[in-house]
Amino acid sequence: MSAARLGSRFWTLFSATTISNLGDGIGRVALPLLAATLTRDPVLVGSLVSFSFVPWLLFALLSGALVDRMDRRKAMIGANLIRAVIVGALGLVVLTGSAAVWMLYIAAFLLGAAETLYDSAARAMLPAVIDRDQLETGNGRMEASEVVSQEFVGAPLGSVLFVLVAAGPFLANSAGFLIAALLLFALPGSYRATREPAAPDEAGPASADGPAKRSLRREIGEGLRWLWGHRLLRALMLLTGLVTVALEASMAMVVLLVVDELNLSEAIFGLFALAMGVGGLVAGLTAGAVTRLLPRAAVLVSSLAVTGLSLLAVGLIPVPLWAAVMLAVSALSIVLFNVITMSLRQALIPAHLFGRVQGAWRTVVWGLMPFGGLLGGVIAAMAGLRTVYLVSGIAQLVIAAAFWLLVRRPDVDLENLAPPEESDATGLDDGEAVHPLGTDSHEDGSDGAASNDGAASGGRAAERRP
Repeated sequence: MSAARLGSRFWTLFSATTISNLGDGIGRVALPLLAATLTRDPVLVGSLVSFSFVPWLLFALLSGALVDRMDRRKAMIGANLIRAVIVGALGLVVLTGSAAVWMLYIAAFLLGAAETLYDSAARAMLPAVIDRDQLETGNGRMEASEVVSQEFVGAPLGSVLFVLVAAGPFLANSAGFLIAALLLFALPGSYRATREPAAPDEAGPASADGPAKRSLRREIGEGLRWLWGHRLLRALMLLTGLVTVALEASMAMVVLLVVDELNLSEAIFGLFALAMGVGGLVAGLTAGAVTRLLPRAAVLVSSLAVTGLSLLAVGLIPVPLWAAVMLAVSALSIVLFNVITMSLRQALIPAHLFGRVQGAWRTVVWGLMPFGGLLGGVIAAMAGLRTVYLVSGIAQLVIAAAFWLLVRRPDVDLENLAPPEESDATGLDDGEAVHPLGTDSHEDGSDGAASNDGAASGGRAAERRP
């Protein structure tokens, strides 16, 4: 599928995401660097890197339910404006020389809270701006944008800015969020998901002003029940949570690996992030082609196995160039894994449930990230930094074996996926014709014939279980 066919709405969303990720990458590199100037405690540094993911445990379900009620584009704009204010305030604190570790933890938590809304909305919007058979290509482009903006460009730039002016990365991050919000204003159409009418026992009392409103608590429960009842997605979620813990344990320690274990300067840390960005870029640009050439199941299992082997290599041979190359390989393989699991969710989850189901998924998967960072810090404090990478690598290999057992089950078929029961938000103005998958109708007048991976046309109900 050519990139040109992704359409103008995709590229507007892509541009906004790229600018946002650039500012985000600059700030995220500066945060652990700033922490390392305030403390050398590996537990504090490692926990800070992961602390922004704590809100996924607290707010992901609520954010997902709100996304299913709101125009997703407006939700992204609001979240970006909030993040611009938070990180801008942090930059001013650093500029005055009054920064403290506890302030960094507060900023990381607030940024993570806003991110729960932004990320849920962004993931839900993508199926509305491209065809279903383009999901892996579109997700690949988005992943490539993220790793290039955050790692390839943002991370080295953040390191340089931090060395020059400690507040510079945070102020640049704030500007990036503001620019991204402005770009999202230019995206045409409405992106509010089609909603099913509330059942009588799920609705609140009717009023003279309009129909009864659904209970937010019941809506969240509906998303939880749907996800837990879907055997394939439930298993993927639990195993991906374990992947996240093992990966975050090693990634949270990269700054200390570079500065303390490899005895390199803080500026060189940006080059390691750059190497990982190159790996992620290659994966993002080739993900669509890889999944067309190889079965999804094979790519899932092999990507985790390669991640485990590369992390083991970092722990066994702590040589700077070797470590940078192996971290790049791990980034390549984990981005392939992310693209496939995201595309599976977008293909299988009905549009009106996507925010809530995605919120439940992220509550588990991203909510476990702080424990991964904390675990990495504890292992480093007790047994050294190299041990973190050895333990993480072995864990990834064990999880890869579990994935292999899962995809070999006779009732699991990742190549022929049942589509959602309904369309997503259309991204079209009121009165325009609506394609069943939320995209423009085909020129031949068809409404989206079934694709090779099981896309359905019309309003036909589809099986949701594998």
